[in-house]
Amino acid sequence: MAHKTKTLNFDEFYQDLYPMIWDQLKEALLADEKQMIRNCFGAPQVITQQTVANQPLYESSLGKLSHSKNSDHLRQYYIMDPASYYCAHFLGAKTGEVILDMCAAPGGKSLIILEKLGNSGQLWANEISKSRRERLTQVIRDYVPHTLRELIFVKGKDGLQYGIQLPEHFDRVLVDAPCSSERHVLKNPEELKKWGPKRTKKLAGIQYGLLCSAALACKQGGTIVYSTCSLSPLENDGVVEKFLKKKSDQVELVQESHQYFSQTEYGLISLPHEHKIGPIYMAKFLKKN
Repeated sequence: MAHKTKTLNFDEFYQDLYPMIWDQLKEALLADEKQMIRNCFGAPQVITQQTVANQPLYESSLGKLSHSKNSDHLRQYYIMDPASYYCAHFLGAKTGEVILDMCAAPGGKSLIILEKLGNSGQLWANEISKSRRERLTQVIRDYVPHTLRELIFVKGKDGLQYGIQLPEHFDRVLVDAPCSSERHVLKNPEELKKWGPKRTKKLAGIQYGLLCSAALACKQGGTIVYSTCSLSPLENDGVVEKFLKKKSDQVELVQESHQYFSQTEYGLISLPHEHKIGPIYMAKFLKKN
């Protein structure tokens, strides 16, 4: 009789992946995060308690910021994980471009991209989940001036449709893909009970599909950024490796470095035990001519 393979629990799975640092990583995932005070549209000045790369940060446990609105009826500050800022910044959006944020909710990355567009271009902020799309729409109302809202198109498509329906339409595409989100799982007992190793494999398949759609939707000479907030290599370098093998005739990897990210085989990852931000993984591609 064949023996049934033992299913690893959450700790065992990630201990196998990160044998030397899992205890530190887990402690960092359970701790309060550093967060960024960000909004070029609504804040008259920057309030800083800590900084990373000259971006304003505060410890989430140290107190609350005012959520009142200014004279233009915009909220003063948007609070986000600084690693998410770097991901949107990594995309390199420029004035006048047409950008797709394929999995846009809750909206922080879209705000950063919109800052880069200036007064011209288009940002397609897509979110398939109705509830998350409603939150995304509210973030836009709360933080983006009326004069710039005409640049934003909130959509509710399945990301897989973009490559088929709008081939070579966008100058840049950000795929901040649905992922394991270990920080969220660890802090949610119900999610931790439901977790299993099959989840990360299933998500990797979804992520690969979204990345392929992004490649089709991106113009020749355009940029694609793939990101997750997962620690699982299956969802990070694993997805990118498969993508490069299957689509090497369409895209090429763009390798960069950053002081707050460690280099992996194909991309960059920020681990929370090192800088108290993330985790976030990102990889960049150029669509070939």
